[in-house]
Amino acid sequence: MTRTLLLLAALVAAAPLSAQTKTGTTFGQFLQIEPSAALAAQGNVGATARTDVMSAYYNPGALGFQTGSNAGFSHSSWLAGIDYNYAAVGLKMGSATTVALSVSSLSSGDIDVRTAEQPLGTGERYSVEDLAIGIGVGRQFTDRFGAGATVKYVQETIWRSSAQTIALDAGVIYELPFQAVLGASISNFGDPASFDGPDLRIRYDQGPDVFGDNDNLPAALVTEEYALPVFFRVGMSVPVRMGDSQLTLAADAYQPSDNSNSISVGGEWTYANLISARAGYQDLFLEDGEGGLRLGGGVAYRVSGFDLQFNYAWADHGSRLGATQRFTLGLGF
Repeated sequence: MTRTLLLLAALVAAAPLSAQTKTGTTFGQFLQIEPSAALAAQGNVGATARTDVMSAYYNPGALGFQTGSNAGFSHSSWLAGIDYNYAAVGLKMGSATTVALSVSSLSSGDIDVRTAEQPLGTGERYSVEDLAIGIGVGRQFTDRFGAGATVKYVQETIWRSSAQTIALDAGVIYELPFQAVLGASISNFGDPASFDGPDLRIRYDQGPDVFGDNDNLPAALVTEEYALPVFFRVGMSVPVRMGDSQLTLAADAYQPSDNSNSISVGGEWTYANLISARAGYQDLFLEDGEGGLRLGGGVAYRVSGFDLQFNYAWADHGSRLGATQRFTLGLGF
């Protein structure tokens, strides 16, 4: 136990060593919204999570440790009235391999179009729609080591213009001899993307001072390419049995490409595999961060051969943004 606590302390101390903030410079920010209510309530400490198919969002290596096929759906009323949804299904293939399919979407709802000439609105409405579709596979190579990877198609649409690219997630999980678990993953590794579409088509006068030429040439605005928010995560968790209950403590360190380094800590208390209470704190040491306290809980029940789960998470994002809530339904079969 002493060795475990020392490793957790070292992980916490190493996180804030270096960073360069590049907030708002990447494409596909919705990819950083964590879907699982169970893990969100623990500060999103998911590097070592292996409980269900949603754990693969944090670390695809979790797919190798799935004990059976399962599915999950998560909904969040995100900031500013934005809706976020995530669904995933994992199918057990043999004794050590799981294949997973996931879909995540974010929708802004309708927004009034406003211009400098018509600040009260033009009568038109637009929306922002984000979509990611992933397929992954994970395998448990030994009784202690598993690895996995997910390939996903990512698209962002703003009104009638869109950008799309392909990204890769990969990760590993290793169980230490003294029951602690180590995990590491990289997310959103892929090519940059640029927007294109009808909204960028214009009419152009190449020579406004020249009379008699064509002053209504068809043209297009070319946008810059933006990189994906590449995200490296490393973490450790420690399960402690206490009779019919179990307490799990975890800490993750993060190194994103578009922000400064941070850590998150959290824990889960589960009684008789039926009810769980969770708490955590996300984004410690993050410069100008909007992370904070996380709380939640869940219930699990087995009926007619199916494992049913319901989890809830409340997340504080500071006085300016307020709080968000997540609801997750899980089904094991």
